[in-house]
Amino acid sequence: MQDFRARLQRAKQGDREAIDALLSDHLGGLRAFVRLKCGRVLRQRESCSDLVQTVFRSVLEGLGEADCEDERSFRSWLYTVAYRRIVNRVEFHTAQMRDADREVEWHDERGHAGLLSAYGDLSTPSRHAAVREEVERLEEAMDRLSDEYREVIIEACLLRRSRAEIAEATGRSEVAVRKLLSRARARLALELRRDLGG
Repeated sequence: MQDFRARLQRAKQGDREAIDALLSDHLGGLRAFVRLKCGRVLRQRESCSDLVQTVFRSVLEGLGEADCEDERSFRSWLYTVAYRRIVNRVEFHTAQMRDADREVEWHDERGHAGLLSAYGDLSTPSRHAAVREEVERLEEAMDRLSDEYREVIIEACLLRRSRAEIAEATGRSEVAVRKLLSRARARLALELRRDLGG
C-alpha cells in the first residue's frame, strides 16, 4: 500500500520510472477492459492497442490532478478514463454511420498472451488451444452476454470491485449481486462451451 502511494506520488511529480511502473502494472487489465467494453463492432473498426495508448496519454495528462489515494482508487480512475474514451469512439462511429461488416477486421497479433492472462479470472483456457483463438473465443462469448451479465463480470473480475461496491453502484443488495455474478459466470461458461460444440 505504501509502495503504491509512494510510486503514485513520484509519478505525479513526473518521475518517468514511476510512471512506467505504474502504467505497466495496469496494462494487462486495462487492455482486457478496453477490449471487452468496446465490443465486437468497435474492435473491428479500431485497434484496441491504439485506444489503450490514447487512454495512457490522457492518464499522463491528468495524473497530477487525479484524486487517487490508493491502488483501488487509481484503477477506478484509470478505467473511468478508458470508459469515457470508448464512449467517445462509439459516438464517433455511430455519427459516421459506418458499416462494420464492410470494413477490414483489424487483428492485434501482439499481446494476446497478456490479454489471456488478464482474462484469467473469467475463464480457464484449454492448454491445447492457441492463445489468440482463446482470447477471441472469450471476447465473442462476452459479446453474447446481456449487458447486465457482462457488466457484473467486468466489475467483479477486471475492476476487482467487491460485492458491496457493486451493490452500492447498482442499487442492489450484496446477495443480489452475488446471485447475478453467479448467473453471469454460469452463462459465460455455457457460451464458452457452446463455442467448443458442447
